[in-house]
Amino acid sequence: MKNALSRCAVGAALVSFAGAGQAQISQYSEDFEGLNAANPTELGDAGWLVGANVFDSTGTTFLYNYFAFAAPNGGPAFSAIDSGQGGPAQGAQQLSVYNDYNNADHGNGSGNRIEANVFREYTIDASNAGTWSFSFDAKLGNLAGASTAFAFIKILDPNAGFAQTGGDIIDLTNTSTEWQGYTLSADVDASQAGQIFQIGFFSVASNFESSGVFYDNLNLVPTPAAAGLLGMGGLIAMRRRR
Repeated sequence: MKNALSRCAVGAALVSFAGAGQAQISQYSEDFEGLNAANPTELGDAGWLVGANVFDSTGTTFLYNYFAFAAPNGGPAFSAIDSGQGGPAQGAQQLSVYNDYNNADHGNGSGNRIEANVFREYTIDASNAGTWSFSFDAKLGNLAGASTAFAFIKILDPNAGFAQTGGDIIDLTNTSTEWQGYTLSADVDASQAGQIFQIGFFSVASNFESSGVFYDNLNLVPTPAAAGLLGMGGLIAMRRRR
């Protein structure tokens, strides 16, 4: 049942993002050490966005969504800069991603499934053509029950109802309680100029079940030599970094 809900959540999310893209894709690195954990707007100020898709209790029927807002730092919804979770490679501060517990569906008895997204967004320029790799470290937090968690790259076409034209995704529901490294990759074609490119994380949860996963050492980098191996818009198989 958990796997079925996860697949449904991923599919419906493709039509949910209605915001215009930001700057074109560029290299990005973040270890969260330089961010002010005491500032409640720090993640939003650093370019992170949030939003959610909501499904019925079976996970098969999309009900509504709300996008996109500056990511909060702390509180009961979406995201926070945490501390004390890292090993030597993660330093003092990490990103905690969890569900939107401000959503009333958690407590109204509906059992509706809330997919809470925390992401960065770019607009593809023709000069971005090539393969882009998104790597990060992840560690299981308090995720429990039927909650699930994922990391993703998405390429969305705003001229086709935000249909997904490329990307990659990895299920982190069963990631270790020890830090592990992961890499996702997606091919970008020059003909996708003007489309939306996103990297980020989401959880799916209901009934106030916990859903936290920690992330650190994020890197988005181009690898142009690998471009075109799978063709325009092709999904690239997820690869775990050893």
